[in-house]
Amino acid sequence: MKSRVEPLSIIVSAEQGGTRLTVKGRVTIDSSPALRDRLLAILRQESPFALTIDLTAVPYIDTSGLATLIEGLKIARAGNITLRLNLHERPRYLMEVTGLLALFEAPHGA
Repeated sequence: MKSRVEPLSIIVSAEQGGTRLTVKGRVTIDSSPALRDRLLAILRQESPFALTIDLTAVPYIDTSGLATLIEGLKIARAGNITLRLNLHERPRYLMEVTGLLALFEAPHGA
């Protein structure tokens, strides 16, 4: 029996000094293409000064999700855009042990 994949909720909002991308749900091989499409569209079309990706409501992220974040970071750096992450505890641990967390800017007040 195949489990039902819950759709990812992705909300884009303006905030002081940039744009916020708020994601809710599990980021997996099935859901990461939607996140990738939205993230790259923001970085390439809107070119905000800064982009905060709020993943505090994402309890799980797999390697496809990590690859999406790294791709976004590469594009952000090429466009001189500050990219920050707000993370749920479990994905934060994964990014810390893999050394990926240090590549991203820490959010203000963190």
